[in-house]
Amino acid sequence: MKIKREIFDDLKSHLSKKEISVIVGPRQAGKTTVMQELRKYLQSQGERTLFLNLDWESDKLHFESQEALLKKIELELGKKKGYVFIDEVQRKENIGIFLKGIYDKSFPYKFIISGSGSIELKENIKESLIGRKRLFTLLPVSFKEFLNFKTDYKFENSEAKYLEIEKIKGETLLMEYLTYGGYPRVVTEVLTKDKIIQIDEIFKSYIEKDIVFLLRLDRPDAFSTLIKLLSSQLGRLVEYSNLAMNVSLSVPTIKKYLWYAEKTFIVKAISPFFKNAKKEIVKSRNIYFYDLGLRNYSIGIKVTDVRQDELGFLFQNFVLNLLEKKIELTPYSIKFWRTKDKAEVDFVVQASNEVIPIEVKYQEFNKMNLSMVPRSLRTFINKYSPWKAYIVNLNTHKEIQINSTVVEYIPYYYLLDNEFELF
Repeated sequence: MKIKREIFDDLKSHLSKKEISVIVGPRQAGKTTVMQELRKYLQSQGERTLFLNLDWESDKLHFESQEALLKKIELELGKKKGYVFIDEVQRKENIGIFLKGIYDKSFPYKFIISGSGSIELKENIKESLIGRKRLFTLLPVSFKEFLNFKTDYKFENSEAKYLEIEKIKGETLLMEYLTYGGYPRVVTEVLTKDKIIQIDEIFKSYIEKDIVFLLRLDRPDAFSTLIKLLSSQLGRLVEYSNLAMNVSLSVPTIKKYLWYAEKTFIVKAISPFFKNAKKEIVKSRNIYFYDLGLRNYSIGIKVTDVRQDELGFLFQNFVLNLLEKKIELTPYSIKFWRTKDKAEVDFVVQASNEVIPIEVKYQEFNKMNLSMVPRSLRTFINKYSPWKAYIVNLNTHKEIQINSTVVEYIPYYYLLDNEFELF
């Protein structure tokens, strides 16, 4: 059984648009598979298609010039409407300008292209194709996609209800996802040893192909060490000077390497929310990972090996990924809050003048501890008086009132429900 990807329908809807569909994302997240599925769909509709891959030597020949590519397309599709798929476009120098020249000639061809995150680093494709493309980001399999695959799609569109009722099965699936993450090849493996082999290959491929070959970093060993250090500081403030000392690099180089890690979809940095620069953190950032399996592998541990507080940080990262999916295509952004005397709130969702603090707790609540709102969250509520605050947890739903703020305890799986509104 194949994993159904939510991005597929968005891409299918964009096939009727003249704009180039650009699919970016981390290596081995499933971009090629999605493109092949799109091609099968088009062929089932009687459409003409051409698939080219710049990892294939035979296909590279057709990219020596725009004229050479057009001759290949005309040979395969004629001069009528057709769909051209180009995979691994980061292999082509100046791919943005190359495609811009073809696009502006108004040929009857729709282009669907894909490449790893380094495409934006190496080619400035955004600038080259302004007004001529739509960017689609394909990340590792989301928890909702993972859950549906694991339950044979029996509970599609009822994921939250399934997790509420099937608590033991749900906990097992959550722990598997927190441990091994969502890379498709890892998800589809059954045995633990095979999952680990796949994660090992993905990590090594990322270092060797994206970091060494494409970005030409002179210290891949230092880059790998940096990722391991960031893995051990999940959800904590980044201290550039400490990282530089431990990796034996300069602070500017550390910042550059961190930027590379962000742009290749390995880590994400969350900026602080502040209004009082004298009392609140204004510059440092918190680091999280796109995929927890890759994070766990890079540091050499399994979820079952970590302390409870470390498991809390993994769950916090997991909830961040759910929140980012929830606020997709909205004006909201996610930040964190921390004062200089170390009061902190995990996440602050912000849009214009509206802020909603969110605490994440990897625990079950009962009548005895339900009213025990964390002190830092109370401090934030007293300071900013948000209309709503959340405590995301394992399985409890309850509301309490603090001043004018409604504090709502919600199980993490509410964030999977399309009908549940945070705001």
